[in-house]
Amino acid sequence: MPFKSTDLCDACDGAQVCELPFVGFGLRRAFAGAIRTARYTNGISALRVLINQPGHGQVLVIDGAALPWRALFGDVMAGLAVRNGWAGVIVNGMIRDCIEIDALDIGVKALGTIPRRADIGGRGEIDLPVHFGGVTFTPGARLVADEDGVIVLPQGLTESNIHVDDAIAATARYAAGSDPR
Repeated sequence: MPFKSTDLCDACDGAQVCELPFVGFGLRRAFAGAIRTARYTNGISALRVLINQPGHGQVLVIDGAALPWRALFGDVMAGLAVRNGWAGVIVNGMIRDCIEIDALDIGVKALGTIPRRADIGGRGEIDLPVHFGGVTFTPGARLVADEDGVIVLPQGLTESNIHVDDAIAATARYAAGSDPR
């Protein structure tokens, strides 16, 4: 991935930075794509439906309301995500099967791990704006994730629309002591 979240934040004041302490899993530690969303509501049925659809390089954002006692995502769903072409998954909650997920060609960001799975029933909701970590994740907006964090770009922008060269040069001048900002 040619763009870093830090450079994009420096170059784009409108980038929203998720303020949650995510842990990275999977072989892809950096990924980006258009957002699709699923909200956990007493079960993972909606998530199962969505993950079985073609991902087309999109990023699935799962809002589990930071559910601390159940895993919302595991190796079976991660395998489906890889097979269906999802670029990555952001989980506002816990996951399980981290060893197996770490061996898969996908990026996953979650709040941590726990062995107990979430309830299977329940309808849930898909493709609606979800809000956590100070960010509204709107379906279709562009998400960029790497080891430094998760950001959402302003509507209609992609990494290639943001000119990071000036921001990188300004940071270098500042670090060298030649920029008085």
